[in-house]
Amino acid sequence: MAGVIQCARCKQKLPGLDRAPFGGPLGRRVEAEICQACWQAWITTQSQLINHYGLSTINPDHQQFLIENMQSFLFGIGKGAEIDTSLQGKISH
Repeated sequence: MAGVIQCARCKQKLPGLDRAPFGGPLGRRVEAEICQACWQAWITTQSQLINHYGLSTINPDHQQFLIENMQSFLFGIGKGAEIDTSLQGKISH
């Protein structure tokens, strides 16, 4: 069971993650500073970025793009990419 943390993103005291979502210092920072709700919000945003920009998670450049956007989303570091939703619901196949 995850302990309660002061989330770096939403500034609330909420349950943290049960374990680091990935290895390395950044994964440990996410585990220590991000609540479960904000992590789930990032997962949704990450999926939107992957779909919007046609990213491949095995491409190192695309991985770096996602890491930079994750840091912006979770910690406010840098500027995140925009997702153009102006055509949402207007595209037909």
